[in-house]
Amino acid sequence: MDGNAPCHRTVAAEQLLESEDIERMDWPARSLDLNPIEHVWDFLGRPLAARTLPPVRIRELQLALQDEWAATPQQLIDTLILSMG
Repeated sequence: MDGNAPCHRTVAAEQLLESEDIERMDWPARSLDLNPIEHVWDFLGRPLAARTLPPVRIRELQLALQDEWAATPQQLIDTLILSMG
């Protein structure tokens, strides 16, 4: 799911994937509509944009994203994972 970006193909990245027993999946490069992470960012971003006082500092954004992630229904995550198979 890295689109063959050079930074994702470094020796360190390959070693990490191997050490965690993570297999790469064949995936068309730059297929945003096929990339489940785009749906996650959309799901996280909508409530942030709807806030009366949106985060303006990096730390505020980090905390807000963590809050939204914690509130993400497990069913949504499961569905996105299953869509990758």
